Amino acid sequence: MKQRVETQRRKAHVIRLTATQLVIALTGMLAALWAEGLSGAVSVLLGALVALLPQAFFIQRLGILRNGRRASKAVNLFRAEAGKFGLTVALFTAVFVAVPPSNPAFFFSTYVAIILAHWLTPLMSRHRTID
Repeated sequence: MKQRVETQRRKAHVIRLTATQLVIALTGMLAALWAEGLSGAVSVLLGALVALLPQAFFIQRLGILRNGRRASKAVNLFRAEAGKFGLTVALFTAVFVAVPPSNPAFFFSTYVAIILAHWLTPLMSRHRTID
């Protein structure tokens, strides 16, 4: 029972975090579209994808959203984090080689804002109850 509640909390946190990150990406795209046009919005989209795709890989690799028991071994966490890091490096390389962003400021600000959402989402959603 206790593990089930903990699993539900993790799922809720991941869903809140992903929703926050998508709102950040959409807001950034609208602001860039207004400020610079389509090329700015594409730069924001690329920054968002470079931040979100490795996170999705990490979540899938750890099995946070899967039902049932999941292995809680440190090796799985290490492999998931190493894969996330490798995918991030590969995506940065692919973006700057194949499709360089027209506005790197929009690209990097979106990437950083989405990464910082990891720190801000738990602070915004803390329950104020005393157990």
